[in-house]
This record gives sequence, C-alpha cells and structure tokens, in this order.
Amino acid sequence: MAAELHVELVAADRSVWSGEATLVVARTTSGDIGVMPGHQPLLGVLESGPVTIRTSDGATVVAAVHGGFISFADNKLSLLAEIAELADEIDVQRAERALERAKSDTDGGAERRADVRLRAVAAH
Repeated sequence: MAAELHVELVAADRSVWSGEATLVVARTTSGDIGVMPGHQPLLGVLESGPVTIRTSDGATVVAAVHGGFISFADNKLSLLAEIAELADEIDVQRAERALERAKSDTDGGAERRADVRLRAVAAH
C-alpha cells in the first residue's frame, strides 16, 4: 500500500474535502508546492489558484482556492482557505460571465477569482 497523508480542505464557511491522499499540489506565496507523505513540516500562505489532490484510490480532486494558509506536520495537511470550492461545484457558465464582467469593470480581484475557478474546472 502506498504511503498516505490525511488532508483537510476547509473554507471559512464549511469543510470542503477531507480524506487520504498521496499528493497535494497548491500555490503559495513562494510558488507551487507539492506535498507527499513524509514531507518536512511546513506553514505557508496560500495564493489564489487551483489545488490538486491525488486521492489514495487514484482519483483526482481539484478545488479553486482563494487565499488562506497551508500547514503540514505528522502526515496531516491542512488547507485553511478564505474561499474554496470543488471543481464539480463550479457553474462554468456563471464563472465565465463573472470573468467577463470583472474584465469590463477592471476589477482585478474578481477577475483573478473567476480565472482561478475556470482553471480549477479545466484541471479537473
């Protein structure tokens, strides 16, 4: 059996995903990071971007994450996000409309959030 780590992806308003994984890739202020079982302890700041979780059963879970923290110790990875949604939950047409609206309003923050949502769906 492959080594596993326990992952908790939590948004400010709910638990988004919890389970066992073999790899998690997330974007931090220091760049993209991959965490596997046995990784050195870490604490980092999450940037807006897709988070990819390779589950123990070989599936891939992708979420759009906007800000927060990542913490790893004792084979437990916590992703504490301000906003997080699974790619399966994202309404692509709504996200595309939000992206266009943000571009026309020159709202950089809204544009980044909409872009991350669409990238999470595309990676899924």
